[in-house]
Amino acid sequence: MQATWHLPDGRQVTASVPEGQTLMEAARANNIPHILGDCGGNLACATCHVILDAAWVAKAGFPGPLEDPMLDVTDVERKPHSRLSCQLTMTAALDGIVLHIPA
Repeated sequence: MQATWHLPDGRQVTASVPEGQTLMEAARANNIPHILGDCGGNLACATCHVILDAAWVAKAGFPGPLEDPMLDVTDVERKPHSRLSCQLTMTAALDGIVLHIPA
């Protein structure tokens, strides 16, 4: 399975992501810039903020009740399709997902 990250400088990185791995873990494993994951994916820091490509919103779902307020404290302004990548776990349904790294 694969995910593609669009970086603020216009580059894009596509990487293999094993099923069950969070997209934050995958980003860190592939040295995707700006995805820090300071809390280790424990939903406590909002340093893994991504913006879902509009085509993937329905498949990825919406922020849960613990994630939603964390999106209000991200370094970059929250957008309608903002998510924390620690809360997005790769499944067959998300194979090919496209994420934008906010600047």
